[in-house]
Amino acid sequence: MKKIIFYIALFLILGSESRAGLADSTIIKKVTELATQVQKKYAPDKRTEYFQIKMQTNEPLAYTVEVSRPEAITELKNLLSTQGISVKVNGEVLPSKDLGEKIYGVANLSVSNNRYAPSHSAEMATQSILGTPVKILKKERGYYFVRTPDNYLSYSETAGITAMTKAEFEAWQSSDKIVYTDIYGQAFSDPSETSSPISDLVSGNILQLLGTANGFYKVAFPDKRTAYIPMSTAQSFSQWEKRPNPSADQILKSARTMLGVPYLWGGTSTKGVDCSGFTKTSYFLNGVVLPRDASQQALVGEKVDIYEADTVNIAKCLKNLKPGDLLFFAGDKKNMRITHTALYIGEGQFIQSAGLVRINSMVSGSANYGDFEARTLVSARRMLNSIGKPEITRVDQHPYYKHKTE
Repeated sequence: MKKIIFYIALFLILGSESRAGLADSTIIKKVTELATQVQKKYAPDKRTEYFQIKMQTNEPLAYTVEVSRPEAITELKNLLSTQGISVKVNGEVLPSKDLGEKIYGVANLSVSNNRYAPSHSAEMATQSILGTPVKILKKERGYYFVRTPDNYLSYSETAGITAMTKAEFEAWQSSDKIVYTDIYGQAFSDPSETSSPISDLVSGNILQLLGTANGFYKVAFPDKRTAYIPMSTAQSFSQWEKRPNPSADQILKSARTMLGVPYLWGGTSTKGVDCSGFTKTSYFLNGVVLPRDASQQALVGEKVDIYEADTVNIAKCLKNLKPGDLLFFAGDKKNMRITHTALYIGEGQFIQSAGLVRINSMVSGSANYGDFEARTLVSARRMLNSIGKPEITRVDQHPYYKHKTE
C-alpha cells in the first residue's frame, strides 16, 4: 500500500540581525508545534483532508494557512491567542478564490494520472478516468489539486481536467451520456473504424451523447471535442447507473476482464491497476464507488469472521467467506498495517493485482497456491451487503454524479 507523503511546509525566511533573535525562533517553533497539533486533529488522513501552513516571505512572523476544513483555521488562531503568541495568520478555506467560479471539473483524458505533488516526478497517487467528476480546490504549477468521488486528494495536470462553473457542471451532469463498456478501444473522427482516432478509451469512460450515426454514438468530451464510438462498445449511462445492486457474479466478471493486466502503482483503470485500484475498479464498473486505498477499504463494509483463537484459520475462511468479499493482507503482522487487498472468488481462490492481475488460492497444495498471501491474510470485508452505507456508494446516489450539485 502506498505511503502517503504529506508535509507542513514552513519556509523560514529569516533576515540577518533583526530576525535572528531567540524570540523569533521560539515563536516559530511554537507555531510549528501548534500547527502540527491542529493538522493531526482536522487532517489526520492527508489523503482526504488538507492542511498546509507557510511562512510569508514579505512580512515577518506572518503565515498563510490553506485548509479543507474551516474549523482548522479557527482552532489554530484560538490556540495562538490563548498562548499569547502574536503572529499574523492569513487563512484560506479551499477551494481557492483564485479559481473564480470554476471549482468543478470533469476528467478529460481516457486515464488521467494524479500525483501527490504538482510535479511529473512526484509519486502517482491515483487516476481519474474520462468523465470522472471532481471538485477543484486550487491550481498550482500547471496542476489542479482535486478531490475525486472517492474523497481522495491529489494533483492532476490541467490538461487532464476540464474546469467548469457550477452551471456548466450541472449541464454536464444532466446531459445524456454513454459509458464505455469494452475493456479498451478508441473514439474515431467519423462514424467509421477506419477514420482517424480522437482518443483511446477504457472501460468505465463516460462521454456526453450527441446522437447516433451508422451504428455509432456521436459523443462529446468534456473539452468539447467530438468523436464517434461503435454502439456495440457502450451503453446509456442512465441505464447503466440505474441497474440493481450488483451480484458477486457481476463483480467477478468485471474483475476477470482484467486478467493479465499489469500492476501499476496508483493505477485505477483497465490499462493498469494496483491492488486496491483493481478492487475499486471491479466495483466501479458495476456502478459502485469504494474508497481508494486498501487501508481505507478495510474500514468499511461488513466484517467477516476468519479467525480461530486469534489466528486466521483457512478452514473458517472457506466456511465464512463469500464471492465478492474483499481480503486484506499485512506484510508485517506485528503492526497489522494493511498493505494489500484482493477479491474472493470462492473455494479458497481469490483474484488480485500483484505483478499482474491473476488468480491464486489460499489452500495449501493448490497448483496456484499463494503462499505469501495465505501467510499475511489478516481480515476480510463484505461490501455487497453494505451498498448505500457510508463510503460504499452507488453512482446514481453519489453527489458528484447526481444531476444536481451540492
